[in-house]
Amino acid sequence: MSQVISQQIETAYREKFPTSAKLYERGVSLFPSGVTHDGRYLQPFPVYVEKALGSKKYDVDGSEIIDYWVGHGAMLLGHSHPAVVDAVQQQAARSTHPGACHELELIWGEWVRKLVPSAEQMRFTNSGTEATLMGLRVARIVSGKQKVIKFAGHFHGWHDLLTPGNEPPEEAGGYSLPGLTDGVVGDVVLVPTNDIEAVARAIDEHDPCCVIHEGNGMRWGVVPAEVEFLQQLRQLTRDKGVLFILDEVITGFRVAPGGYQEVCDIVPDMTTLAKVLAGGLPGGCLTGRADVLDALAFGNSHGQKMKHPGTYNGNPLSAAAGAAALEVVSTGEPCRQANAIAAKLRGELNALFQQKGIDWVAYGRFSAVKILPEYDGPRPDGDEFVPYGNDPARLDRKFPAALSHPLRCALLLGGVDWMGWAGSTTLAHSNDDVERTVSAFAGAIDLLRADGLVG
Repeated sequence: MSQVISQQIETAYREKFPTSAKLYERGVSLFPSGVTHDGRYLQPFPVYVEKALGSKKYDVDGSEIIDYWVGHGAMLLGHSHPAVVDAVQQQAARSTHPGACHELELIWGEWVRKLVPSAEQMRFTNSGTEATLMGLRVARIVSGKQKVIKFAGHFHGWHDLLTPGNEPPEEAGGYSLPGLTDGVVGDVVLVPTNDIEAVARAIDEHDPCCVIHEGNGMRWGVVPAEVEFLQQLRQLTRDKGVLFILDEVITGFRVAPGGYQEVCDIVPDMTTLAKVLAGGLPGGCLTGRADVLDALAFGNSHGQKMKHPGTYNGNPLSAAAGAAALEVVSTGEPCRQANAIAAKLRGELNALFQQKGIDWVAYGRFSAVKILPEYDGPRPDGDEFVPYGNDPARLDRKFPAALSHPLRCALLLGGVDWMGWAGSTTLAHSNDDVERTVSAFAGAIDLLRADGLVG
């Protein structure tokens, strides 16, 4: 038996997902810890999925599971949306990689420019990590400066240049940074989230190449950023002549067709995009002011060109999926439905937690649902509620694996795949999914209590 999962939950879990257990044995021999993404690591083993449709995915043992991972946030339309499937199937028969320019990349780019307020020009990449890396390098070329200001806890991908401070601090109050050089770490200036005065002081002290902010707040709104703060940040960076990058890898096309910048009515200098952008296939994008993106052009006005290879940049399969997805997004219906169903789920979970007498609370904005355990504050009085007055020190923290792993396993037993302590909704999630999800949480709480893991 696992040292993390309780015996009762693990026994039931192994009985329900026996084929996944066998496949994981093969995975351990191939991949460190048996997985290809840290977030998919689960004790005693992860569930292996065979197919997905709408709000559901189906594991190798035939179980139907309501999905709140939704492709790590990429599947705003739900799994296997007909428009995306048709576009990819048609293009796959033509070519998957001609190693050439093609019309689909133009159509994809035109959808980005139509929807995103800051999009004048752009370059496609293969991921959000690549997009933020490019944004920072462009900012350094354009500004001639080196340091970058980022907000503590904000996530901008896993490359060295922006990894410092991308998750909750360790108990000692610092951040674990294995594999990073002192020089790279020294170029990153961390400031507290939602503190405009701290940003102003940091700009004056460090003279940075740019300020970068993650969408609607750290890691998809664990500590939400208010509209007024983003408006202040845009004005401050403009007044001080500092480039402002809004990282909309998660929020782009998801919170609204034009992303969080549409919600805030601001125009950043550069925007990074991925996830929804490519309709569930690999793809990222850096977009923004034409004079800034000119750093990528041959013979540009900056005197230096950022080199930009990338074998699969703008490949026709991703372009086909992305263009098809963004056409649906442009109607506004995917964002409206995903946001509405998430609000309904947050409300019903909070009613369940109160009924069960458990010290958990649900909160979040747009299509995100966050669960905060060990909560001792007042109960929510509406959907705008944020626990602890949005205090980062109380919201941005790690929870023990001894609770997190059993919770996810217990929810999977009830037919729900929850992304740790959070989930995201899609166009495809329904009221019936909400009812089944609340029932799964009720069963999970009972299992956790039976094993003495929660009070």
